[in-house]
Amino acid sequence: MLVLIQILDILLNVVWWIIFAQFILSLLLLFNVISLSNDGVRAVYAALDRMTEPMYRPIRRVLPTFGTLDLSPMVVLIVVRILQAVVLPALAAQFAAPAVYG
Repeated sequence: MLVLIQILDILLNVVWWIIFAQFILSLLLLFNVISLSNDGVRAVYAALDRMTEPMYRPIRRVLPTFGTLDLSPMVVLIVVRILQAVVLPALAAQFAAPAVYG
């Protein structure tokens, strides 16, 4: 079971980096450093969007709109961090503890 917890931790790290890469790409697009007219940039942007949109969609339904400011990535990052810092260590401790039979 500890192996599954470690795999989940790795997957959560991958999710964090995907969201971070999407954030950097959106900043580069915002400040016209790169453009979506480039096929490579458009492909990376579309791939990142397809990976993150299923995570953002339920949060966007709940959060109020703030104009062009989208807070759903921040909420996902907070949830990922809570899972890594609180939930996974608690699960690991529970499964690592020796079973007590009485």
